[in-house]
Amino acid sequence: MKALQYTRVGSHPEVVEIEKPSPGPGQVLLKVTAAGVCHSDEYVMSLSEEEYTAAGYPLPLTLGHEGAGIVDELGEGVEHLAVGDAVAVYGPWGCGRCHNCSQGKENYCTNAQAEGIKPPGLGAPGSMAEYMIVDDARHLVPLGDLDPVENVSLTDAGLTPYHAIKNSLPKLGAGTYAVVIGTGGLGHVAIQILRALSGAQVIALDINDEKLELAREVGAHHTVISDESAADAIREITGGLGANAVFDFVGANPTIATAVAVAAAEADVTIVGIGGGTAHVGFGSVAFDAAIRVPYWGTRGELIEVLDLARAGQVGVEIQTYSLDDGPKAYEALAAGTIRGRAVIVP
Repeated sequence: MKALQYTRVGSHPEVVEIEKPSPGPGQVLLKVTAAGVCHSDEYVMSLSEEEYTAAGYPLPLTLGHEGAGIVDELGEGVEHLAVGDAVAVYGPWGCGRCHNCSQGKENYCTNAQAEGIKPPGLGAPGSMAEYMIVDDARHLVPLGDLDPVENVSLTDAGLTPYHAIKNSLPKLGAGTYAVVIGTGGLGHVAIQILRALSGAQVIALDINDEKLELAREVGAHHTVISDESAADAIREITGGLGANAVFDFVGANPTIATAVAVAAAEADVTIVGIGGGTAHVGFGSVAFDAAIRVPYWGTRGELIEVLDLARAGQVGVEIQTYSLDDGPKAYEALAAGTIRGRAVIVP
């Protein structure tokens, strides 16, 4: 079968022929219907050989941590699934036994590192192939009548902002402000989630008006160019009070500085992006009682909720599609910043 793999540190991903896998006990074989392209993949492929080895990533690595498919074969002992079921893959795999996993919070599994458990595409073979193995049936969520191509990105680009926003909802009632920094793959979904679940006015930031156009299309109340004057613009919009929650989907030093600068008293500053930046926190450098959070992905239950929002027409993903053969071009476009929304590979 064909697969899109990262084969050598420092190289570009390439399409290769590999053997079709077979499911072991408790596993499920999916015929992949869609796979999402993410900046996290780009981050992994940017690591030096020493960093890559230290992180425990294998070579070659089949990419793709956003996946959807049709159940093709069941391993011994798998119940409550049938061949032909349409499913989405819950990506942050855990041990299934620890306290966090027992609550569905496998994204915060306390045993994963010690036991070498890796998410698909970020250690385990991912979804950018004609078939993929899912390690356990609990990591599959029914898609029902949702289009897999249009909705596969919700498994990360929807779940991650949903998890980040959900914890801040008590601070986002009527008359409040939420700032979204970076309106690309995750950010444009975050705007829709905020509009669906909160009473906040949404202020969106990005580096040019072309990117902000998508933010306006999906419901941002205000748009601001992300530059050195952005904090002043946000202060003006909020009447000098600042934002009650800030969600930074870039995570670089300049955007984190903006996020901290515009946080109101008792605000949440949530850093989601992996841009390598660091927040500087201390008395006088951040608003009183503001909290800084660095969440990771989301829970299985939250993925179900995100897909329910999609069924209700409250959340959708702007996508550009690529064939599996053209998968390397998707990563070229991602690196160039020319993808509007999210890229999806359709085997």
